[in-house]
Formats: sequence, C-alpha cells, structure tokens
Amino acid sequence: MLLFHKAGFSHSGASYTQTKNIEDELLELPERIQKILQIVNRTHLTANQMLYFIMYDIENNKVRTAISKYLEKNGCLRVQKSIFFVETERKVYNQIHSDLKHIQELYDNHDSIFLVPVSTDQVRSMKIIGQSIDFDLIIGSKNTLFF
Repeated sequence: MLLFHKAGFSHSGASYTQTKNIEDELLELPERIQKILQIVNRTHLTANQMLYFIMYDIENNKVRTAISKYLEKNGCLRVQKSIFFVETERKVYNQIHSDLKHIQELYDNHDSIFLVPVSTDQVRSMKIIGQSIDFDLIIGSKNTLFF
C-alpha cells in the first residue's frame, strides 16, 4: 500500500483512488534536449551511476498520471509523454524498478514498462524526427563551414 501511495494513490474502502489529478506537463523540445545534454555532458559517470530511459504504455489515465508523478518525484526527466530520461545510482534504478513492478501487480492490466540503460555515446548519437530541431547542431557534432 505504501508503494501505491508513492504513486499518488490512497486506499479508501475497497478501491484505490488517485490523490492528485495533475495534467502531464511537457517542456518544449529544445528545453528537453538541453536538459538531456546537461546530464550527458556532466563529468564521467562513476561505476555506481547509470543513464537510462523509462518508457511505458499504460491504459489507465489515473495510473499513468500517478506513475509519471512518481517518476518526476524521483528525479526523472520527461522527454516525451510516456518516456523519461534518468541519471541515478544503481540502487535508485533498482528501487524504481521494484516500485513500478509492485504498483503494476496491484491492478489487472495489459500495461508494459521498460527501463532501458544507455551509454552517454548512445544518447549523443540520438536522432530526432518530426520537429524542426537540428539535434546535431545543438550537441556540436555537425561540422559547420563559414565563408
């Protein structure tokens, strides 16, 4: 029950209800990219630190909102509506995994949640499709020739 409360739910009678109903907020794409790059461009990760994406497909709006708030409270950066980017210690990674697994087991669903570790090189090589943002120029990997 404590884990469900962490996700924004409280127990009342025989059912769980969400304690907060805040709409998902998403920064503008350039701001999200800058935040990802700030994380990636920090000093090298220690052996105890990880970079990873958390992605989910959750049908229930209340559960989805509660999980997104839980992730934000744990320092996860929303990069898309259902995708978060995270830099944490392995201990926190394992705790988030455990909490999300437990929450998902509390209700009947066909949902899925992915935690995908990535390297800084993999993040730097990401490509963006669908926005007029030149990611290569932002990260400084595009060669620019001035005349």
